Parts: sequence; structure tokens; C-alpha cells
Amino acid sequence: MDDDYLPIDAYGVIGNDDRCALVGRNGSIDWCCFPHLESPSVFAAILDSEDGGRFAVRPVEAYESSHEYVDRTNVLETTFETDGGTVTVTDFMPVAGAGAVRDAERDDDRNEGESRDERFQQALFRKIEGVSGAVELSVVFEPRFDYARAPTALERDDAGDVVAREQRRDAGDATEDGTRPEAPEDDRLRDHEPGSLHLHSGVDLAVDEAAAVATTTITVEEGETRWFNLQYGAPNRRPADEYHALLDETIDYWRAWLDSCEESATDLFEFDEVWRDVLVRSALVLKLLIHDETGSIPAAPTTSLPEEIGGELNWDYRYNWIRDAKFTIQALHSVGQSTEARRYFEWFREIGHETPRDLKPLYGLHGETDLEEEYLDHLSGYRGSTPIRIGNAAAAQEQLDIYGTIVQGIYETIRYENGLSDQDWDSIHALADYVCEHWDERDKSIWEFRDLHEHFVHSKLLCWVALDRAIRVAEEYDRDGPLDRWEREREAVREAIEERGYSDERESFVQFFGADEALDATALLIPIYDFLPADDERVQNTIDTILEELTTDDGLVYRFADSPARPREPGGFVLCSCWLVDALVLSGRLDEANDLFEQLLDHTSSLGLLSEMIHAVDGTFLGNFPQAFSHIGLLNSATYLASASDTDDFPPEELSTGVAAPLFRRHGS
Repeated sequence: MDDDYLPIDAYGVIGNDDRCALVGRNGSIDWCCFPHLESPSVFAAILDSEDGGRFAVRPVEAYESSHEYVDRTNVLETTFETDGGTVTVTDFMPVAGAGAVRDAERDDDRNEGESRDERFQQALFRKIEGVSGAVELSVVFEPRFDYARAPTALERDDAGDVVAREQRRDAGDATEDGTRPEAPEDDRLRDHEPGSLHLHSGVDLAVDEAAAVATTTITVEEGETRWFNLQYGAPNRRPADEYHALLDETIDYWRAWLDSCEESATDLFEFDEVWRDVLVRSALVLKLLIHDETGSIPAAPTTSLPEEIGGELNWDYRYNWIRDAKFTIQALHSVGQSTEARRYFEWFREIGHETPRDLKPLYGLHGETDLEEEYLDHLSGYRGSTPIRIGNAAAAQEQLDIYGTIVQGIYETIRYENGLSDQDWDSIHALADYVCEHWDERDKSIWEFRDLHEHFVHSKLLCWVALDRAIRVAEEYDRDGPLDRWEREREAVREAIEERGYSDERESFVQFFGADEALDATALLIPIYDFLPADDERVQNTIDTILEELTTDDGLVYRFADSPARPREPGGFVLCSCWLVDALVLSGRLDEANDLFEQLLDHTSSLGLLSEMIHAVDGTFLGNFPQAFSHIGLLNSATYLASASDTDDFPPEELSTGVAAPLFRRHGS
């Protein structure tokens, strides 16, 4: 069965504003959801190679393939070489505003008031171009609506296009083959209008209605071009010259956006070529994942790619975690995108205005809070890794770190805006009061353990951050608040962390109060949040212990070790490697930081992409992909290294012009 699945790093990602698709180096689109990134999938072969559904275009005969992005874009090219010739498949999703709508007077196949750009937002294009010789290609169009739960019917319309329609199935109805589960009447994620896909190609695809598959073979010769336009919803057929124009406009859009980054964040993109290419890709991935309507950013565009092959730690990451906000805002500022940072902060700020007890650790991309977890037992899972989950039960957890995240985010961002609003202060006031009342409780930690409830050091650290920044905001903006109480509780949190969270025997801060052995990479954040100076002996001891016990020879850092939750994970967590780089920079240990960063770059895919985790032995990618947190960490570590190259004063108070100051540095520290 493993032979049926590509390695995760053999995929590229394309997308626009609120949609993404994974395209394999074998020419198969194995993951795509419509109409939104968090909607049910229409292709999910990456989670079930037999029944998940795919859209594949690849040579019939033996081939060698490679892929790369069109320079400085999110447009992906896959090249197939056979004995008979070479062909390239170009995949992209148009971006809103990528180009002027030149055919506004045309209204055929278009809803009233809807532009070409808006309609093509729900589309995916595949351009097949003959490079040399002649190549016979197999085309398999196999949509499976609603995570392959809903029956799918294929037919031809009057124009000869293939139309796939999702068939509504009432609770209790039998499926076609009797193997798929019944849909419960209250199934939240089935509560949507049945979808449809329209495939316009000019290719005569043979339609098998029973299996909902359209297949054929086509021969593409040198200089010949074929187009596939896959449109969700209503059809949107256009002449081939418009598709060429749309591709050009999409390429121009990505390059223009990147040009604006480089103009604003000159220092960050002036590294040598190897570093610069990876940072450019990280910036493009981050932009790709930004939800254009709300400004929110998912942790990843996929669900249930496993943290361990064959394991059960498979989660849905198509949501926005509050804890990611502080790192995300820093990364957006670091790449010179103040507009995106401001929009993301506004989304984050509105959540922060909620009553503290109502705050959730994560939210849907449209602000949803009902993220009840559901199992898709009919899918076999990536390389047999089950269960497949949609929704995420962590949304209902108590995670004490989120309150410090919100206060920190407001504290750092208001200095780039028009000062502190009354509503912002009311939020900070309420959050600080809530932390005073609850900081000494147990929680589930940043890692969202489902079987471990403890006094986690990282959670206490963020409670200290909430109180510390609230006090500073009050002092800097002359606001009234119960400062005596906040200062008293801040000192109590500090004493608890220093007395109960540090182990002289382990010579390190530990995972939770009273832990005898458990280490946790979140201890690296202690100097980054300025809880202790980087040259404090305990901080340096912790860094050295993590280097010795949590770091592999090639620079991968495990999240934790010797924990009651899990003794050791199979791979290093990319973001933790970035934290180690940051802590080393702040310590003035620049050679070590530089070496570790270069080792981390070696773990990116051939396209410059990163997953959540990297297997410690064989280097394979693990977890959901591409992982925003990994690329955010890479950008932030580059920011620290860029700042270090410009000054001998560590840690820097401000970076050079155009690059944001490190987010977690306090004013005047």
C-alpha cells in the first residue's frame, strides 16, 4: 500500500486567498477542497489512494518527473520526460485582482455583478504543453465529494464538458457499494448545498457514471498546448487565449507582491542566494494561506497527515490558532507586509475583545467556534495512518497561554498604529484580571495533550507575559488599573516558575512543575519573551541541555522528551528548531545559530516547502503540509539573524529600516 502514496515532500501547493490544492510530482492533484479551504474535500487521494479521489495527468509510459515553481510565484510546473518526448504541466489557481477584467461586457455564464476574477476564484487550471517529441498522457478525473462520503454523479453537458455533481444522501440511505458510512441527520459538516465541478478541456473524456470517473489518453506533441479548466459551481468556459492571459496575470500578481516585500524588507532578502530562495518561498507560502475575506491564516491547508506513520496523532489543521498570532504578526512585519499584518491583527483583535472565559484556543477561518471533532472511518489514511479527523476537539480545551498571546499581540502592534483604544484597554484589563484568578490552574499546554493535565511552565510563562505587558501598557499610556494586584500576581507567577519550573538536576527548565525528567523546547522562549535575560545562567543551561538532549546531529529539535504524554516523538518539530536559533542569537552565540539555521534549510523540500515535523532518522516529512508555523518560524529566525548582522548590541532593540523589531522585546528593556 505504501507504494500508492507519494512522500509528503513530493507535493507542491497551489492556491488563492481561500483555497489550496496539493499537486504531486506524479501529476496527480490528491488534495483539494471547495468552495473554501476548510470545506469538505473533492479530491482526497492523499488520505485514501483508492477511494479518496484525484485529478491526474501523467504519461502512460515510464517517465522521470521534476517540479518547480515559476520563478517567484505560486504557479507550479511539473515536467515529465519519457523516451518519446517531454511535456510540462502547469498548475495554478487565479488570484482575485490579478489582472484587469477585459471582458466586462460579456455576461454569458456569469452571475449578475460578478467579475471574471471573482468567478475564477473557484477554479483550478492545468496547462499541458509539449516541449519535445510526443508524449501520450493518461487523464483521470475522479472527484469524490464530501470527503468521499457523498455519491458523485458524472455526466456531459450540452457543450461536451464533464460535470460532476454531489448527490444528497439522507440519513440511513445505502451507499452505492455498501461500504461507506451513513451520514447522521445532524452531521454539521454535511450541512451545505451539494457541490458541482465543471471540467472544460476540449478533450473527449470517457465518463463512467457508476464509478464517477472520467478517463482517456491524449497525445501532446512538441509546441502543442492543451488546457483543463476545473470550475466549482457554475461553468465558466472561456477561449484558450483568456486562459493564457489569466496565467500571465497570476504570475505578475505574485511577483508584484514579492517585489513589494523586498522593497519594504530589504535586509531580510539580502542574504546569499540559498537563504534568499527559501525565505522567498516561505513568504509566498504565508501569503498563499492568508484568507482574503477575514485575514485569518490556517496552520496548514490539510487534515490528518500523520505525526507518525501508522500512528493515531492525526489532526485537522485548517483553523487559526490564537497562539500562532504573535509569531505570525512578527513574520508579516518581517517580510514588509504591514497591510497583511494589520488585517490579521484586526481579526485577532476582535477575538481578543471577547469575554476572557469565552475565548477559544483556535477558531475557524470565518470565526467559527463550533469545531466539533468527527472521524472519517471510511478513509484508510495516509500510508494507513488513522483515524482521519475533521474538526478539532482542542477548541474546547483550557489553554492558559492564549491570554498572554493576546495581550502581547496588542501591546506590540499598537505602537505601529494610532495608539491604544479604549476597547483595547478594556480587553487587556479583563484579560489581566482573568489571569490573576486562573494562572495557578492546570491546563493542556501549547501541545494540546489530551491525556496530560499539568502546571505547564510555558503556560505560566504566558500568564506572566499577560500581566507584565498589561502593567507596561498602563504605565506607557497612562491608564488606570489595579496595578498593585497585577504586580503582586506577576511576582507570584515569576516565583512559581523559577522555584518549581527549573530543575538543578536537569540543569534546565522542565515541561511542568515538579517534572523530574520531562524537557520541553518551549523553555527556549523564556529569553525571547524577556522573562529572563539571555545571559542568565539558567537560560544558558537550558539551551545547552536542549542542544544535548532534544537536538539531533543535523539540527532537528524535538518538542519534548521523557514526558508522561509521550517519551519521544519520531521527528523534530521545525518551529522548535527555529526557537533554538532565536535563543542562540539572543545569547550572542551567532556561529551556532548560523550553523543550525543552515542545517534547517537543508530539510526543506526541493520546492522549498516544510511540513510540521521532520523524521529524525530518514528525513521524511511528517504532519500537515505545508505548515504555516514552520515557514513563519523560518522567517522570524532569519529576522533575528538579519538583526545580528547589523549590530554588535545583542539583543537588538530595533532592526534596520523596514524590518519589524523582534515582537517579544519589551520597550525600554
